[in-house]
Amino acid sequence: MTNSPIKQAPHLAPSTTTATEHQLRSPKSNRGLRKLQSAHQLSSNYAALNAPSLISQQRQHQQRNTSSTHNNLAPQIPPLPTSSSHHRTRSNSDAVVPNASSSAIGAKRVAASKKNPPNQNPREELEGLVRQGPQGDVPAELSRLRHLVLCEGLYADSDGMSQIRIYIWLILLNAPAISTDSYLDLIRRGASPAYSKIRNDTFRTLATNPLFKRRVSEASLIRLLNAVAWKLHDAKIEKLAEPLMVNAANERGSPELQHASPVVKHAQGPPTTTATDGSEAGGTEPGIYVQGMNVLCAPFLYAARSEAEAFVAFHGFVTKECPGYVRGAMDGVHKGLALVDKCLAIVDPKLSSYLQSKHMKAELYAFASVLTLCACTPPLPEVLQLWDFLFAYGPHLNILCICAQLVIMRETLLTSQSPTKLLRSFPPLQAKLIVEITVSNLRKIPADIYDELVHHAE
Repeated sequence: MTNSPIKQAPHLAPSTTTATEHQLRSPKSNRGLRKLQSAHQLSSNYAALNAPSLISQQRQHQQRNTSSTHNNLAPQIPPLPTSSSHHRTRSNSDAVVPNASSSAIGAKRVAASKKNPPNQNPREELEGLVRQGPQGDVPAELSRLRHLVLCEGLYADSDGMSQIRIYIWLILLNAPAISTDSYLDLIRRGASPAYSKIRNDTFRTLATNPLFKRRVSEASLIRLLNAVAWKLHDAKIEKLAEPLMVNAANERGSPELQHASPVVKHAQGPPTTTATDGSEAGGTEPGIYVQGMNVLCAPFLYAARSEAEAFVAFHGFVTKECPGYVRGAMDGVHKGLALVDKCLAIVDPKLSSYLQSKHMKAELYAFASVLTLCACTPPLPEVLQLWDFLFAYGPHLNILCICAQLVIMRETLLTSQSPTKLLRSFPPLQAKLIVEITVSNLRKIPADIYDELVHHAE
């Protein structure tokens, strides 16, 4: 038997009692009676309460009359929505109705987004590429972006600050997008194995540059370098933990048994020893921090709008573009120094011969410039402008940029009896002039030397 709501009511009397008996009962029973009466009135007046108002009834009557008139005139043709209708129901918002005005507006927007790049202002075109992304062929758009960086440059104020520079760098470096939480997780891990070496270098990073000191704190530099050190450390551990897979069985048995048998491991030879912090590791082992990475990291923090942006740009740069620079033996830097001597002998044989006669090799004066991509030479706004060019066409061209600085100093060096003093610190950077000389000298470099330039930092 189903339970009735009346049976479940706690204060209702049995059905045999009368209304008078209810009134003679306690106030508690009277409250129960009032509840029952109210429920009865609500149930009886439900239709009246939910009935449409007089205005709604009048509108429904008019709509019925109108529909009946239409049905009498043209009963076989259903009514179609017209542009003169004053009411637009919600269902029509999902319908595809041709509209000349909306189509024209959409066509104008598409035409504006696909405007011919040469007709645009270069600054607006660069901002459009960053905000909207490529509108057509990606390689062609990247080529256009590089051309704009080379010929027009990025708009920046007197301090070298540009709103789109870091995003242009991220695009040219093909840096992946990461969440801020990923960066914060690395910071929460605390001191990395290279933390003490990082602290020994950060306080003197661009110490005489007021622009850098005003914008970037030492704490930011420590956090970023420590996070990158953790990232490189994790990659190093994963690489060392990977088993050396063998494609086929040999005299020692199957590959699976080779990994499981300790005898086979001893037969393969002792493992290579590596340093704990990676800075003294061998040339083939990846490091996690080397001296000079603090200066190499500084322009990223200066140009970025957040530490997370600087982190992903710097980490992508040192792992993809110049991993040879951050190895323990810095073999990429030493290869770059040798290429400075080779390229200078090609672009300016007289100057090269003079420096060689004074026993002035590049390893004596160009080590910091190779390692930091000339970030060690002020002013900082010129460094940022030079990096725009290097990221657009390849950081390997930094070797030719160093040669260009020597060419600029050519007359002073040739007339000096002691060029060592002059080369202890390079003169202030002139990014535009350096890029012009580099592009001009690039045509003189043979294909085999240029191939060495491209791959020397790997």
